[in-house]
Amino acid sequence: MTTALLGPSSSPAGEASAIRPPRRRRRSGPRNTLTPGAGLGLGLAMIWFSLLVLIPLVAIVVTAGEGGWDAYFRVLASDQTWAAVKLTVLQSLKVTAVNVVVGTVIAWVLVRDRFPGKSLLNVVIDVPFALPTIVAGLVLLSLYGPQSPLGLEWANTERAVLLALAFVTLPFIVRTVQPVLEELDVDVEEAAASLGASRPTILRRIILPSLAPAIAAGAALSFARAISEYGSLVLLSGNLPFRTEVVSVRVLSFIENGNTQAAAALASVMLAVALVVIVGLDIVQRRVADRG
Repeated sequence: MTTALLGPSSSPAGEASAIRPPRRRRRSGPRNTLTPGAGLGLGLAMIWFSLLVLIPLVAIVVTAGEGGWDAYFRVLASDQTWAAVKLTVLQSLKVTAVNVVVGTVIAWVLVRDRFPGKSLLNVVIDVPFALPTIVAGLVLLSLYGPQSPLGLEWANTERAVLLALAFVTLPFIVRTVQPVLEELDVDVEEAAASLGASRPTILRRIILPSLAPAIAAGAALSFARAISEYGSLVLLSGNLPFRTEVVSVRVLSFIENGNTQAAAALASVMLAVALVVIVGLDIVQRRVADRG
């Protein structure tokens, strides 16, 4: 510590380098080599992943592509469908932004602070994971529907959509950020503070770069869950066309009317939206980590 204070690190450049988060050393050794057991495990994983994810996704894209580009244009040309897409994407982005801030704060409180009821709060965070979505919708309807005991009658409004999405997506960022915070070395923050770094500087140069990958992963999960949510919205939002109808309800209406191709086209459009957002979040977290 004395050497750091008297040496080159006492300069602004030295201080900045001193408070950077330590980088992990790359392990030396042969790459791209799999043991027989690892190869077998990878093969089973890829088969299972293909059966559950890849093959169904390919089937949706193939079904949607049977009508060519005209099928996509016909689906998106519908004012009702376009209104559902805009409502779903915008509300999902809003919920994700709120979760990034609130979820990170909750994770920080659970890891760094001690208070009565901490264990109970840690358990309650997982309730949206365990609670069936239709039950969640019923609970939200009883609290925010007609004759609300809280005096907040938000049923059949855009607020209902935002509220339902916030309820089911809250745990994602909390549970992705929390283990990273637990492994974060507090001594690095104390060393930076002893070198004269302010709290905002420590947050910007040490904490956020370390949390950026976890926050981005949680935000991606939160957004992907939000754009596909159905159960918690059925009772509270009212599924009103041009007002509270979301994409999942619109897809269901296509299927019920026998228009499978339109349903697959709309589903593939939302898949593309999810991929764009996930890639964008990955780019953002990489830049934040590099600047740190």
